[in-house]
Amino acid sequence: MIASLRLAGVVVAECVDGAELPAHLGPRPHLHPIRTLGGRTVTDVRPADHPWHLGLSIALQDVGGWNLWGGATFVRDRGYVDLDDHGRIEHVGLADVRADAFDQRSRWCGAGGERLVDEHRRVRARLVEHGWELEVTTALTNATGRGLRLAGPAANGCPGAGYGGFFWRLPPSVAPRVRTEAGEGEQRVHGAAARWLAWTDDDHTLVFTGTDAASRADPWFVRVGDYPGVGSQLAAPDAVRLDPGGALHRGLRVLVADGALDTGAIERWAAGGGAELTARG
Repeated sequence: MIASLRLAGVVVAECVDGAELPAHLGPRPHLHPIRTLGGRTVTDVRPADHPWHLGLSIALQDVGGWNLWGGATFVRDRGYVDLDDHGRIEHVGLADVRADAFDQRSRWCGAGGERLVDEHRRVRARLVEHGWELEVTTALTNATGRGLRLAGPAANGCPGAGYGGFFWRLPPSVAPRVRTEAGEGEQRVHGAAARWLAWTDDDHTLVFTGTDAASRADPWFVRVGDYPGVGSQLAAPDAVRLDPGGALHRGLRVLVADGALDTGAIERWAAGGGAELTARG
């Protein structure tokens, strides 16, 4: 563990650098475990079905031709192929470290160590009505000195596979319910550019929203039947190109709550109306 978040005397999240992971798992910093204030763990790491899923992380399967996501690489007209194309995201350092916040700098690299992207990530936590709120913002800056293509399987020809960017792997689910203001169920929610997305299981609720207009415009990536996971689709369906020195900014805000929340409570929080509470301990 390189950092943690503590609220009301409870460690609600831990950050690890992932440096020890083998290349095919896409080594990268990630948050795990993330917990409710009641102690329920709401992330999973290295599950058997997709061992490169790592709690809450940020990654892409195609960064200038390098796979920083992990697992097989989708190749147009060939499908998923096991390639020796895995890069890594290296933790560089921390700043502004507090009980409820830290800044993190990372370096996105190709397999030979070529610097592709410099990342500056801000991680913040606060107590709110119904639980606590996690906010993660990232700035990805092209460090190559040339144009850089960012993409994922959807942009490379795989329909419906828009994963890439923020991704939250959930633990095994009991009775999952996923919904937005416009619909409910995996088929209605996946691919929707909805203002918020709520995931409720037997004893907890997670509500996701973007921190700004660009982040809220990214469609949601959702899996319920195959495995439990929620993400935002960066570089889908089209690739993103960064000029030399150009930067891309995205942010995710998540309400982490014990129990089930009704739509009214979700709407109030997503609109920014969730009152911040004074931390205790």
